[in-house]
Amino acid sequence: MTLLARLIGTVCFVGYMKPAPGTWGSLVALPIGFVIYQVGGFWLFCAAIIVAFFKGWWATAQMTKGLENHDPSEIVVDEVVGQWIAIAPVFFAATRLDIDVTLLWPGWLAAFLLFRAFDIFKPWLVGWADRRDDALGVMLDDVIAGIFAAISVLILAAFFHLVIM
Repeated sequence: MTLLARLIGTVCFVGYMKPAPGTWGSLVALPIGFVIYQVGGFWLFCAAIIVAFFKGWWATAQMTKGLENHDPSEIVVDEVVGQWIAIAPVFFAATRLDIDVTLLWPGWLAAFLLFRAFDIFKPWLVGWADRRDDALGVMLDDVIAGIFAAISVLILAAFFHLVIM
């Protein structure tokens, strides 16, 4: 395995932090995503998700080559991609409304907690992807968890803004 694969897969060694490396990976995704969003806006952030997915797929394949464990806990690039998908509706809303994205902090919190819940409990399609036992499955389970979390964030935002306010 190359150092580059390890750097990408562990997100610069964040994946070695204990306990709960997946949670650390999800946490580090937020400031990195924020910086990307601040530098280039929503569409650069979306491009970063796609690039990170493919680089993560490659790194995961390299790091798991020849191993029985298809999803070692130190690989957290999948959490970064999933967390970015989960937070994307918040960044989109900030862009659309032309407001400071930090004002939408409840969305940040919801995206983080919902993504972690879907990633940990692996309902339905998340579990299906995880059972693939390959590098693509490692990435896809978090992509699907991120999509579920993003949809949930949208539902919660709609409920809050349409029903409560």
